[in-house]
Formats: sequence, C-alpha cells, structure tokens
Amino acid sequence: MSDPVLILCMKWGTLYGAADVNNLARGVRRHLARPHRFICLTDDAAGLDAGIEALPLPDLRLPPGSGDTRWRKLALFGRDLHGLAGTALFLDLDLVVIGNLAPFFDHPGAVCVIRDDDLFRAKPLRRINPGRDRFLHMVGNTSVFRWRIGAHPEVVETYQADPAAAQAAYEHEQQMVSDILNRQGKLTYWPRGWCVSFKNDCVGRGLASWLRDPAPPPGARIVLFAGTPKMAEVLAGRGGRWYRRIGDVGWLRRAWQGPDAGTGSAP
Repeated sequence: MSDPVLILCMKWGTLYGAADVNNLARGVRRHLARPHRFICLTDDAAGLDAGIEALPLPDLRLPPGSGDTRWRKLALFGRDLHGLAGTALFLDLDLVVIGNLAPFFDHPGAVCVIRDDDLFRAKPLRRINPGRDRFLHMVGNTSVFRWRIGAHPEVVETYQADPAAAQAAYEHEQQMVSDILNRQGKLTYWPRGWCVSFKNDCVGRGLASWLRDPAPPPGARIVLFAGTPKMAEVLAGRGGRWYRRIGDVGWLRRAWQGPDAGTGSAP
C-alpha cells in the first residue's frame, strides 16, 4: 500500500473554530477513499475530532512586530514542516468538499493551484493595463493547492529575507507564491470547474437567482466562498441581495455538516 497523502489546513485566532475543522475533515473523509492523514496546523487544538492530527502553526521566523498573519501560509513552503514529507493538499476552512478529491493528487504539475480568475466573472476594464491584466490572470488562489513538502523553500525564504520588500511588491501571499513559482515554470492550475465559486457559479445571475435555487455545476468538487457572501452567512439564511436571491441550500448544508443536516435556507 502506498504512503498516505496529506491533507493540511490552518486555524488560528477566533474567526474559525474546531467545528469548522471537524466538518472539513469529515467532508474529506467522505470524498477521499485513498489513505490520508488530516492535519490541522493550529494555535488551539481543543475540540478537534479524534483522527485529526494537530500540530503547531509553522513559524515564519520573523523579528517581533514584523509578522503579518495574512502571509502565514508562506510558512507551509519551509524546508522542514514538523518533519512531514510527501505530497500535501492544502484546504482553507471556508470551502465545502462536494466531490471526489482523488484527482487532485493525480493532476500533473509541481505546484497546482486554482487560477484566481476562474472564481470571478470577467473584468473587462483590467485590459486597460495589459501588463497588470496578464499578471493577475497568472495569479493562483491558494485556498486549494498541492505541493511536495520541502520542495520549494525559496518561496518562504524570499519573504523572510525582506518582508517589507515582499509586502511592497505584492498585495498578498498568493501573488508572491504564484509569481515566484510561475517564473520557475512550476505553477500549474486545476482544471476549470473543479473548484467553483458559490456566488458566481452556483447562484443564478440576476433574475435567474429568483427562478431556481443555488446548485453546483456538473463536475464541481469544491465550492469556495470568494468575496461575499461567506459560507456562514449562506448557511444562516443570509447573504442575499435584491439582485441576488439565495434559496434552498440543503445540498450545501449536507455537504458541510453531514448527510443528516436537513434542508432549507436557514439552520
């Protein structure tokens, strides 16, 4: 039997809790038949389900006062990550697994990410600045990415060498990750449609949102909540607007909370 693959997530502070990690881990278990380890890198392991491995948050090793938690995921690219080895798939906590995850480990490429543009509708005005448009079209979204642990330490080491310069050059960590790896020819993207936006891909646009309830497109494996509304809002029956109705999301609730979670637009 082959070594288990690794599923990693990160939790710190109070924005997300143990229930979010537990729901994500259960969703992974339902949709990944191959042997795997589910690991949560966290500052508080209280309440995590048995079977979830809790490890400390990796340290960016920055001087006191210079840290920025928005860049924390860069530490995943360190030469040593608690002695872990092998292929890992990172998942943010604000996403819902709805389909088979096995292809995420078989898709070719050194580092695979979502193309950020795939989660949003086209932005024609960006073409006014072609160079910037090309750069942004290249940027990956690191909500779902796969890499080999320890294989790309230059990503985090570039940041550690001069955090101020990195923060001046890039708006956030995923721009930096994408730029460094793309220049090396190591950045690849998931097929469009594997990872979809709830707002842009599941909810009908305009009048269509009033004619049908949200539904994932065929072939979707992961639903993300890029921008607004957030998953917690949707599951609480909020997030709608006069121009965007959000109706029955029972399928989403069952995917997140388990098959016995029920139906409806509110808990």
